[in-house]
Amino acid sequence: MCLALPGQILDIDHGDDPLLRNGRISFAGVVKTANLAYVPEAGVGDYVIVHAGFAISLLDEAEAQASLREFAALAELNAAHAMP
Repeated sequence: MCLALPGQILDIDHGDDPLLRNGRISFAGVVKTANLAYVPEAGVGDYVIVHAGFAISLLDEAEAQASLREFAALAELNAAHAMP
């Protein structure tokens, strides 16, 4: 199963090569670096879908927040049903 996660771009490293353009992405507080070559129009503050270290699509804020709420609900459900 593949999973792509929504995250918000915190900052962007604008290197000389657009294929090596990277951004620091916040996934509900967990910050990772992802390649932004597939979303050249993305800017700081935008939400993107990240899969395997690559931002593959822009996402509007409402959709991103809805997805993040669902992930949080799943985490709570998992914690409530975890074995001791």
